[in-house]
Amino acid sequence: MNGSVPILDPSRFAGPMHTDRLYADARAVIRYIEPSQPAYLFCESELQRSARRFQLGFPGAVSYAVKANPNARVIRSLADQGISHFDVASEGEIELVASLCPQATLHFNNPVKATHTIESAYQRYGVRSFALDELAEFNKIHQACNGDPDILYSVRFKLEHCNASYDFGSKFGCTPAMAVTLLKTITAAGGRPALTFHPGSQCTDPDMYSRYLQTAADIANEAGVELAQLNVGGGFPAPYTNAAAPAMEYFFEAIHSAARQFFRHPPLLMCEPGRAMVASCVSLLTRVIHVRDEGHTLFINDGVYGGLLEQSVVDLQLPVACWREGRKLLTPTTAYHVFGPTCDPVDRLKGEIPLPAGLRCGDYLEFGLLGAYSSATSTAFNGFDSSAYVNVSNSFNAC
Repeated sequence: MNGSVPILDPSRFAGPMHTDRLYADARAVIRYIEPSQPAYLFCESELQRSARRFQLGFPGAVSYAVKANPNARVIRSLADQGISHFDVASEGEIELVASLCPQATLHFNNPVKATHTIESAYQRYGVRSFALDELAEFNKIHQACNGDPDILYSVRFKLEHCNASYDFGSKFGCTPAMAVTLLKTITAAGGRPALTFHPGSQCTDPDMYSRYLQTAADIANEAGVELAQLNVGGGFPAPYTNAAAPAMEYFFEAIHSAARQFFRHPPLLMCEPGRAMVASCVSLLTRVIHVRDEGHTLFINDGVYGGLLEQSVVDLQLPVACWREGRKLLTPTTAYHVFGPTCDPVDRLKGEIPLPAGLRCGDYLEFGLLGAYSSATSTAFNGFDSSAYVNVSNSFNAC
């Protein structure tokens, strides 16, 4: 970071963690707050830059996957940027978005839903877009919505999993043959037929989207229906240090080209990014609370029961910056074992983490690319809290 970048109006910000005020960067947060608890550093300009990239590049509508980060400032910022579609997976997410963005269009795209949540979404919140992957779910939606012909039924299908961190097909998605049957059923019932898929989180191969679009065209042709919408899902990758992913524009072009190639009349396209939309707008500032094993093992004040939970599930290596007394440490690195603060032995980061040599108690570790699946999945296990957000004007990547 540039040492000349000041905190904005520094006289107002000394003392406790002010989550509604704007600081310049991590250095300023450390200098003026010196947080003893984990802090998520949120950069609104970075989030809006990411949103613009999707709005300008994706050949269709953009719907934010709320599950990635449901923080109110994230939802409001995206709405201010012009994002008007939101992918919601529960009644809680529906209530949240409806309270913050009453004019938003909500897509209830969790393929399995309780009947009462479908009824509530339809009757109380005006939801008219639902996903499904089997006949039983169609029947639930159709009955709960009283056969309303305005309902968009997005049939979720799947292909063989590859080149992604999570295999969503292990839980959701029907075969192409079943998708044909469901589209015919929806059309016969007077509903609006649509298709959706998800290539898997952190998909690094643009050609996977092309394969899915080709299959979607085949399904629609065999069913003899014109799709009201084709949702290509999420899966767009974030630039983790161990991720060799093409630029986002390659994915947009692959989707655009495939839609034109495989459909005589391409349907309305939609995507629902989560990780790729919000990952870069938040970093997590943690503090070293203990050092042992002659300096080769660190304990920090957050871990896999907090904002670093996903690090225990998949191999996504985060960029890390280390701070001491407001200075970024640039000394040669050494390998550390890093544990979280709880009393549970599984509360540790995978493998050995390369960090500056000689770290000590009171130093800060700032983990980048934690806007997605960090505060959203944190727990209060052992009484530790990982939820405080602080606004910064410069993102981790920009510093």
